[in-house]
Amino acid sequence: MARANIQVKILVPGDQSMVALLGQRDELLKLVEAAFDSEIVVRGNEITISGPEAEVERVGLLFEELVALLERGHQLTASSVGRSIELIKGEEATPTEVLGDVLLTSRGKGISPKTLGQKRYVDAMRRATLTFAIGPAGTGKTYLAVATAVGALREKQVSRLILTRPAVEAGERLGFLPGTLYEKIDPYMKPLYDALFEMTGADTLPRLMEHGAVEVAPIAYMRGRTLNDSFIILDEAQNTTPEQMKMFLTRLGFGSKAVVNGDVTQIDLPNGQQSGLVVVEEVLQDLDGIEFCHLGARDVVRHKIVQEIVEAYRLHDERRTQPNG
Repeated sequence: MARANIQVKILVPGDQSMVALLGQRDELLKLVEAAFDSEIVVRGNEITISGPEAEVERVGLLFEELVALLERGHQLTASSVGRSIELIKGEEATPTEVLGDVLLTSRGKGISPKTLGQKRYVDAMRRATLTFAIGPAGTGKTYLAVATAVGALREKQVSRLILTRPAVEAGERLGFLPGTLYEKIDPYMKPLYDALFEMTGADTLPRLMEHGAVEVAPIAYMRGRTLNDSFIILDEAQNTTPEQMKMFLTRLGFGSKAVVNGDVTQIDLPNGQQSGLVVVEEVLQDLDGIEFCHLGARDVVRHKIVQEIVEAYRLHDERRTQPNG
């Protein structure tokens, strides 16, 4: 028995531009029309949606959410509308809950999670003393951690940021390189500098580093320290040994938070050397105040082809590890 169609009308508030909502030459509207079977008719500030009840309700909720994002100052793009459609179809969270969760405003641009997985990661960083993020490149592991850390520094929740990562490629040769410590480690720290630079600005970052409010150093320079009142990020943690991971985790002092992130499919340690990031979940998974977030291809926020590449490699690795049938 065929289900009856219904019709829903949505009146867009007069202070919201229909161009901002629907896009130049209706490019954003076309994305919505392609994603759903409902008929969508726009006249002035009124949107009429016709079709099966469940579908019409989803499309109506999508437009209401997009209007709410505009009211919060969010600029709609093909990417953000596409992600909003995925969230509405997934029915696990709304676009305002995910895209509207602004961690930090930098240079007039809000930084927020883009996927449900990223939102769960952000929420974990807010709740937990120690958060682990494990996933492929492009899932926002470092970027969102730095945004959360800079926000905590701005709001005086902590007095300093410490960003560290292993300089695996240099090995024991680091001491033989010419220049100062920072000149030696700069190539390995550059991704962290890039994120900090974007979020604090060209003038602010050197001043913060000079005053000790921001420190960027390889993990070897964490040994023997107790880090109080700090937000600490360990990047590329898949390249730590179990001993280095334990050393880092035991640096955590009073009033501090730590975020550890990495990609266990990109381990650069010598053959046979175990990764500290692989071991740590087995060791710490039952402790309170610690959360593990696993991000995947759906959380990649780069070009869509990057999602497909990540997924293709995952499937390839699965096939290689399966026993012959």
